[in-house]
Amino acid sequence: MESNVGIDVSKKQLDIAVRPGGEHFTVERNANGLERLIARLGALKPARVIVEATGGFETVVAATLAAAGLPIVIVDPAKIRAFAKAAGQRAKTDAIDADVIARFGEGVKPMPRPLPDEATRHLADLLARRRQIIEMIGAERQRGMRATARSLQRSIARLIKALEKELSSVDTDIDEAVRKVPAWVEKEELLTSVPGIGTKIARTLIAELPEIGTQDRWQAAALAGLAPFTRKSGKWKGKSCIGGGRSCVRAALFMGALVASRHNPVLKTFFQRLVAAGKPRMVALIAVARKLLTILNAIVRDRRPWNAAPATAS
Repeated sequence: MESNVGIDVSKKQLDIAVRPGGEHFTVERNANGLERLIARLGALKPARVIVEATGGFETVVAATLAAAGLPIVIVDPAKIRAFAKAAGQRAKTDAIDADVIARFGEGVKPMPRPLPDEATRHLADLLARRRQIIEMIGAERQRGMRATARSLQRSIARLIKALEKELSSVDTDIDEAVRKVPAWVEKEELLTSVPGIGTKIARTLIAELPEIGTQDRWQAAALAGLAPFTRKSGKWKGKSCIGGGRSCVRAALFMGALVASRHNPVLKTFFQRLVAAGKPRMVALIAVARKLLTILNAIVRDRRPWNAAPATAS
């Protein structure tokens, strides 16, 4: 029977639970503790090692275990909490949390996937920082619209100017990061060959959806949170919805869909056909985003730019 390992990560130690078997132990969250954990788990040969995302404490742990060849799965804490609630687990200690995480792996069987390498993580961090700076600029501009005192307006203007300078610096860092990886340069050229996809969207996909081109269209849609799921019970049938997946990828593709629905000849026709058939514009745009991802996935998979790609990618 396959074994599942749950790891509850805290600042100073790791609580580990193994199922089935009910084994519990702890190690320190340092190099020596991780070495002991790797030796113990290496002998166990688990089907998956589940680590709850804890705001950064799990990063070194997951990377170290993955480098040792262990099948790491990083899980959203919200999923663990929902699983614990459904299982009626109300008590909470580090040891109990580790056991709940292991039980989650045993019941849900999430698939391990390779962790991004250092270069990909660096690019993702730069893109995240870029989004943060843009949000700060937008917030300051909103404050500037409400400010009446000249001194406040000058203060806001100075801060916006500094943020714009920092944004330019981050953009330069992103350009340099992409140019250092020839495979990324090629992938960016393929992605931006599609009308509606600019460099910012392409780089978001490179950093946040490195699986693009290696998945089928349904898997890619699920990763981006664009796969519709049905809501139905008995005779009642609700509207299909999208959700989950990687929100930053979904947001980038939605922006691409907005542009593509106006300027991409294939997707513009597709969008207009859906609207003419009575689909709400938002539903039609989501369908365009999903079809756009299907096309991008096929283009990267086949390494053929838009002009050479078939109009309907599989």
